[in-house]
Amino acid sequence: MNIIVTGASQGIGYELVKDFCRQLKSGKIIALSRNAENLEQLKTECGAINSSVSVIPVVADISSVILSQTHSALFQSEMLHVDILINNAGLLVKKNLSDLSEEDIYRVYNVNVFSIFRLVKLLKPQMGGEKQTHIVNISSMGGFQGSAKFAGLSAYSSSKGAAAILTECLAEEFKNDNIKVNCLALGAAQTKMLEEAFPGYKAPLTAEQMANFISNFSLKGSNLFNGKILPVSLSTP
Repeated sequence: MNIIVTGASQGIGYELVKDFCRQLKSGKIIALSRNAENLEQLKTECGAINSSVSVIPVVADISSVILSQTHSALFQSEMLHVDILINNAGLLVKKNLSDLSEEDIYRVYNVNVFSIFRLVKLLKPQMGGEKQTHIVNISSMGGFQGSAKFAGLSAYSSSKGAAAILTECLAEEFKNDNIKVNCLALGAAQTKMLEEAFPGYKAPLTAEQMANFISNFSLKGSNLFNGKILPVSLSTP
């Protein structure tokens, strides 16, 4: 089993890589993040959990337009086929519209939306075919139509809504390629990002609990779902 997880150096992404190590008998997990130190710590922890799963830290800025030029060869050498891609990396800027700059909006969309375009396009030759690939895009209840919305999160929530619709588009485009694409709109889990958005709020779920759900869905959900945006929430926030 070959898996790629973005935003793997903290929060849900960090716990997600660890949870895969507990569940898999063997395989490779490429863990992407800009934080080299945290990735090395993650590799050490995963080695203690299951030495049969190889965690490969890749220090990369997925918001960079040169990602494909610098990492394409690495992805191809490590994984002939990508079984699961989890686009988990996210950026939140909390500002009212009057205070949002063009740069703020671009930075949020670059991580939350444009990076999905870049990474899927880069990895597409290693997906599908004789073996199925499952792409899971991590969105938010903030980007789920009809859910509660909160002041100061217009850039973040709208970008997560865009990621959800992109999921539907890619599922349709790839439906004959043995590639399934789904989106999980997460509610509140206790992470650094949640604390930035809602200081002092205590979430009903831990990052570990949410990661366990995501890992199980990534491994099995493509048997039942394709092109779906699924809310995973006890509260918003």
